Amino acid sequence: MEAAFKNRGGMLGVLFVLAVMVLMVSPFFGSSTVGWSDVFSSQESSVATKIFWQIRLPRVLVSFLAGATFALCGMVFQALFRNPLVSPSTLGVSTGASLGASVYIWLGLSFSLVGISGVSIFAFLGALLSILIVWSLARVQYNETSTARMLLAGVAVSFFFASLIIFIQYLSDVTESFKITRWLMGGLFVFGYKPLFDILPFVLIGCGTIWYFTNELNVFATGEETAQSRGVDVSIMVKIIFVLVSLIIGGLVAVCGPIAFIGIIAPHIARLLIGSDHRYLTPATFLFGGLFLTLCDTIARTVIAPVEIPVGVLTALLGGPFFLWMLRR
Repeated sequence: MEAAFKNRGGMLGVLFVLAVMVLMVSPFFGSSTVGWSDVFSSQESSVATKIFWQIRLPRVLVSFLAGATFALCGMVFQALFRNPLVSPSTLGVSTGASLGASVYIWLGLSFSLVGISGVSIFAFLGALLSILIVWSLARVQYNETSTARMLLAGVAVSFFFASLIIFIQYLSDVTESFKITRWLMGGLFVFGYKPLFDILPFVLIGCGTIWYFTNELNVFATGEETAQSRGVDVSIMVKIIFVLVSLIIGGLVAVCGPIAFIGIIAPHIARLLIGSDHRYLTPATFLFGGLFLTLCDTIARTVIAPVEIPVGVLTALLGGPFFLWMLRR
């Protein structure tokens, strides 16, 4: 098996080229046609030029960064818990972030703190609450973590928070209920570059920290005892990762909604392509997650144009069978 991963650099190069191609081509597809001439048109007021620069391009950039970062969060959880079925979705983190954002919408709040929107703060708090509950429920005797208990706790917390979201929708008026429902489907309804700048700090901080911990993730993937014997402070590392991932998921969900299964599909396929060494798996997961969500979003906005499918619906349709296939393996 190791021989198949010798040319990791070449595989990373292929993924990089594919990612660049997807980023270059995707902005031209949608419900209306945009040609090369519109990209460099001197008539900035033309409709096609505005569609490309103000709608398509920022949307593609947001979808790539969101997909890449969702995928990295899934990769980190899979390393910590040594289980390929673990992701922000299966652990209830995405649902927790959705609950926080739903509460923000229901209360009709509108504020920001040090440049971070209020909905991002509420989504972060919901994600952090979710992962803390799951972690505490998964702890068994002698301070060890049971993967089976963790997955069951994640499912239970996810269902409970989902029921709270439904209750909030019931209490909301028609406008708030519709806004919450449409947002929960997960979508990249981006206009202008503000959403890109909103998620960029989360992406940079998250990716930088995860890259810094690549060696620790390699050791941690072999087991907590091995990691401790090699000098890794497991307790501190887990706390940092949990807060970090909750912050990232909160920021992404606030902009894109809870887009499911990216955190399972992308890391698993990247692992099949390039192996389990996180020095190579991290950039591979980033590239594949980004191009995968960008492709899904391109399909979602073109397959039944001019009607647009929320991209979260499409990823769920793809992720369900993929999850069952992994269970069978």
